[in-house]
Amino acid sequence: MGLDLRAPFPKRPRLKNFDYTGTYAYSITILTKDRIVRFKDSKVVGRLVSILTETARSERFNVLAYCFMPDHLHLLVAGEVDQSNLKKFISLFKQKSGYWFKKNCTEDLWHSSYYDHTLRNDEDIEKVASYILQNPVRKGIVSDSREYSFSGSFVTQPFRADQSGLKP
Repeated sequence: MGLDLRAPFPKRPRLKNFDYTGTYAYSITILTKDRIVRFKDSKVVGRLVSILTETARSERFNVLAYCFMPDHLHLLVAGEVDQSNLKKFISLFKQKSGYWFKKNCTEDLWHSSYYDHTLRNDEDIEKVASYILQNPVRKGIVSDSREYSFSGSFVTQPFRADQSGLKP
C-alpha cells in the first residue's frame, strides 16, 4: 500500500474512463511544492484543517482520515451523494488553501497534481484509515499515533464499510 514519495507525481495521473463522481471512497496524497516542509506549524495546519472542513462540507465529502505530514497530506475521503465530485473537491481545497498560504506565507503550497486511489469493495476502509493515521509512527515522528496533533477524522462515529453505501 506504500506510495513512493521521492519523486513528484505526473501532472495528470487521473483515470481516463472514470469521472470521480459519486459515493466512492478515495485515498489521496498531495505533495507540497518541491517537497518543502510546510506542515510543522500548528497555526498553518489548523487553518488548513478548517479549509478542508469547509470544502468537504460544501462539496459533500466525508473526511474519514487525514494526516498532515511535514511535506505532504494524506486523506481518506468518501463522497456523500451521487453528485460528490472528487476532482472538484480536491481542486477547490488546493485552490483555497493555496491562496491562504500564499497570502500569509508568501510562497506556493502545493505540487501541481496529486495521487488518488479509488477504493474497491474488497478493500478495508478501516485498514486504509489506520495506515494513514500510522504514518507519523512509521516515519519516527511519534511513538503513538494519538500523540500526533496533525491527523484525525471528521467522522464522529467509527466508520464501517458495510454502512457506507459505497459502489464497487
